[in-house]
Amino acid sequence: MVRTVPAGMEASSACACMSVLGYDPKLYYRGRAAIEAKGLGIPVDGEEVVFRCNLVAVREGRMWDYSSGHISNGESHALIAALEESLGGDEIHFYPGVSYRHICKIRGRKDTLQATCTPPHDIPDKPIDGFLPHGPGSELLRDLMARSVEVLRDHPVNVVRRSRGEIPATMIWLFWGSSQIPDLPPFKELYGLDAALTSGVDLLRGLARMAGMGVLDIPGVTAGLDNDYAAQAAGAIEALERYGLVVIHIEAPDEAAHMGSIDDKIDAIQRIDSEVIGRLLDEAHYGLRILALPDHPTPIQIRTHSAAPVPFLLWGFGFRRNGARAFNEMEARRTGVYIEEGHTIMRRLVEGLDDTTGRV
Repeated sequence: MVRTVPAGMEASSACACMSVLGYDPKLYYRGRAAIEAKGLGIPVDGEEVVFRCNLVAVREGRMWDYSSGHISNGESHALIAALEESLGGDEIHFYPGVSYRHICKIRGRKDTLQATCTPPHDIPDKPIDGFLPHGPGSELLRDLMARSVEVLRDHPVNVVRRSRGEIPATMIWLFWGSSQIPDLPPFKELYGLDAALTSGVDLLRGLARMAGMGVLDIPGVTAGLDNDYAAQAAGAIEALERYGLVVIHIEAPDEAAHMGSIDDKIDAIQRIDSEVIGRLLDEAHYGLRILALPDHPTPIQIRTHSAAPVPFLLWGFGFRRNGARAFNEMEARRTGVYIEEGHTIMRRLVEGLDDTTGRV
């Protein structure tokens, strides 16, 4: 097992994935939205802050769907354009991202970073009144969220979605605020390898760019359940001709868990096993090493992230068997191998460091 979220830090993908990529979140993590902005090529200067801006669906005062039915890029981009036209200005801008995930940038209001905000995927079916931004700086955030309702209510995109029986986007939800983030040391400088990453998520692409990694553009790679696993694996294998290390990030199991769908989560894990891991093993050659792990748990029971340690597997040249019979939490705990500092696992992969003796 490995702890990817340091004790006391938020159980976010930004924090956990920073660990997996070999960077200590205690030194470099300053919030998620600015990393996603980096992935989208949105500049953030010293007077600006950015927030994740989800398109959500609220019904009868309750969080109906944190993703507006996993709204498509084309539909969501039209809605974000309408928000920019109606609510944007010199101090506020809205930028389109992927599906329901977007960015709101605010100038001259750093006090908004003091607001307490709750991710919408943490409150499925709950009344939203108790989870709206609150505390210092929250008034502007709540005002933008309230005004978005009128902009979105009768927008043609939502009219069509309702006519098709699909979930409309009824308002924006602002959270994960952050300001400028510190530069990461280049991955090659730390680990001696040119590296690349494939993901359908802006956050991961932002982390890759911050670390000086290449970002692979592989058709069919998405942040949802429709991800083309086989294409992603094939693209990653092809990239190994140009890079010493390739990171494959797949969001589907996390999305399924947020939705509370055990069947979709099982299907995503099985497809990763057969179409990604299986393909890598088919193509395995002498010297290849594989690290496989989730960045954090997203248990179906709670439908949100947990900071608990995760199971990991290191396989290939330089690693010995340690008696584990399967890749799951129970077998991982049984080995007695536990890594407290998650960001050190990248060094073990790159250098083939083998330690089956326990806590390290």
